[in-house]
Formats: sequence, structure tokens, C-alpha cells
Amino acid sequence: MNRRVDLKGILARNGSMSVMLLLVVFVGMGEKMAERFLPLYLLALGGSAWTVGLLNSMDNLLSALYSYPGGWLVDRIGHKKSLQIFTLIAMIGYLLVILIPDWRAVLIGSVFFISWTAVSLPAIMSLVSSAVPKNKRSFGVSLHSFVRRIPMALGPLVGGVLIGAYGKVIGVRIAFGAAMAMGLIALILVQRFMDDDKPRSTQEAGHATRLGDLFNPALRNLLASDILIRFAEQIPYAFVVIWAVNNNGLSALQFGVLTTIEMVTAMLVYIPVAKMADRYGKKPFVLMTFGFFTLFPLVLLFARSFAVFVIAFIVRGLKEFGEPTRKALIMDLAPEDAKARTFGAYYLVRDVVVSMAALSSAWLWNRGPAVNFLVAAGFGVVGTLWFAIRGKDVQAEPHQGGQ
Repeated sequence: MNRRVDLKGILARNGSMSVMLLLVVFVGMGEKMAERFLPLYLLALGGSAWTVGLLNSMDNLLSALYSYPGGWLVDRIGHKKSLQIFTLIAMIGYLLVILIPDWRAVLIGSVFFISWTAVSLPAIMSLVSSAVPKNKRSFGVSLHSFVRRIPMALGPLVGGVLIGAYGKVIGVRIAFGAAMAMGLIALILVQRFMDDDKPRSTQEAGHATRLGDLFNPALRNLLASDILIRFAEQIPYAFVVIWAVNNNGLSALQFGVLTTIEMVTAMLVYIPVAKMADRYGKKPFVLMTFGFFTLFPLVLLFARSFAVFVIAFIVRGLKEFGEPTRKALIMDLAPEDAKARTFGAYYLVRDVVVSMAALSSAWLWNRGPAVNFLVAAGFGVVGTLWFAIRGKDVQAEPHQGGQ
């Protein structure tokens, strides 16, 4: 019976989980219609490969810088108000891109719209941690990840259609207009249907204030390996669409289809893997995830036709194999009275370091796509070995009835 109750039971216990999932769909759909095509948009507006690398570096750096304040804000004012504030800030960024067709406006606007994902993760992970029993935490995180991939799969398809119909510049601006509308719908849903939550008191939230106090040795080793793996991801990240469309002649719509294949692949593995991770331990599944991160740039290197790109993007989807499990492991290892801040601090440290790799991606790309992809894979190998040797697990707790 409990195996059938997971989804209904989690959502029934906490209506805010349901609203959060709707929020993720609406904001994510608007964002992904345009975000995946921003490298093409920047080049169309006169930007260079360095501009593309700078945008990717800003994405990582700003996400990092926003993560810890985002977690701090959740502990002070609660999930609902935090999500409302940062959705409004993201909409300011969308408006800048819509009104000013200039690559500089994209960089300035990104300072605003990058913030939503950064602040939402600590808030959402804290919400999941409080709403879901510990022995179902991987399932709860995977449920968020599963729903989050719906707009990630559909958004680029719609964006590809818009670019095909209206061109790279007008199509992207129309997509950002749709993002504005969906952000407004999301704000209405949160205001009307998300429960008002009580923030942690200043005294309760103030126990672990220094970053060093939030990280135990097991969490530090996970962080170190994760940083190396994100080097493998971010070095080629912004140039994947350029490699596919500009270098190998795929259309924007075909790239949208590839992204959909990636997301569907990820969605198919999320829930089964989460159930196994909650039962058998998280490390093996996180390790397999790191392996797929490493494999993707190698397969991408040999992609010259749509069929081979399909294989590459299936591998890219499989890199999500244990991503929700990794997030659940962070929450398991975090102090009980500082879940949101620990999650935010983890991403602060990780993404500040990784933003340097993202900035170097343009330098590597200018020396050749093969250099970019092979260096990325090399970092993946080191990160995978680090976690295999030094990574720790949290023993799965026996299931207790009534939860």
C-alpha cells in the first residue's frame, strides 16, 4: 500500500508542494523557451564567442552568489515570500531583453533572471525536506526534478518553432514575452494557493553561521567531486547549441527536439532510481551520474549527424540518473537546523569555482571544439574517481509506517 501512496501522500500532506510544482512548470516553461537559445541570440546581435562564454560564466557565478542569500532569506521570511520576490526580479530581466535588442541588455538582464533558479533551489529543497519523510527524500527531490524537466523538454521545442518562424532575434524576444506572461501566472498561483509558512526564528536559524560549520567531511568530499564534474559540464555547455546548429547544420527545431529527448530520458529514470536510492543507498547512483557527465563531451565530439546527436543527448539525459539523489544526499548530510542555508552555501562554493571553468570555455573553444570537449571529459574522469574513492553514503533508514 505504501508503494502506491508515495505521490498522493506527499502532496496531500502539504498543499504547498503541489503549488511549488505548478510554479516550477510555469516559470520553467517561460524561461526554457528562450534560455537555451541565448548563445545564438548573442551572436545574432553582434556578440562574440567570448560574450557567450561570459554569459555562461555569469550564469554560474551569479547563481552561486544568489544561492546562499537565497537560503538565508528562506530561513528569515519563508518559502512563499522568497519565491514571490525572486519571480518578480526574474521578470525585470525578461523585460530588459524584450525592450532592448542588444547583447549588452542580455548580460544585464541575466543578472535578474538568473536569480530565480538560484534562489528557488534552497527554498524548494528546504520545503521538500520538511514535507517528505527522510526515508522518502530522494523520491521527493526526484518528484521536483521530474516536473522541472517538463518545461525543460517542451520549452526548447516551442522556442525552436518561434526562431524558425520569426528568426533568432525576434523569436527569442517573443519567447521572453511568453516568459513574462507565465511568470505573472506563477505569481498569482503562489499568492492564492501556496500556504503561508512560518520562517525560522532568528535564534534557531543562527546556530551555524560560518560556511565551515555547515560542512562535515563527507559533504566536503561530495562538494569537491561535484566541482570537478561541473567543470566537465560547464566547459562545453554554452557551445553545445553552436556546435549543433552552426558547426554541423542542425536547425533550431532539431536542437529543440534533441533537448526534448534529453529531458524525456531524464524523466524516465528519475522515479525508479529515487526509489532504489532510498532503499539501497545513494552513492552508487551518484557515481553513475558522474560517469554519464564524463561520457557526454566524448560522444558529442563524434556527433556530425542528427542520429549521432540523438545518442549524445540520450547520454546527456542519463547524466540526470542520480542528480536528485545527489541533492537528497546534500540534505541528508546538512545540519538539521540549517538545511536551506547549507544547500545554498554548497551551491555558493561550487558555482563560484565552476564559473571560472565556464569563463575559460571560450578560450578552449577558440582552440578547437575537440580541445574543449576533451578537457571537459578529463575533469569528469578525475571527479568520478574522487567520489569513488572518498565519497560517503548515508545508510537508508528502515521504512516506518504512517509516513
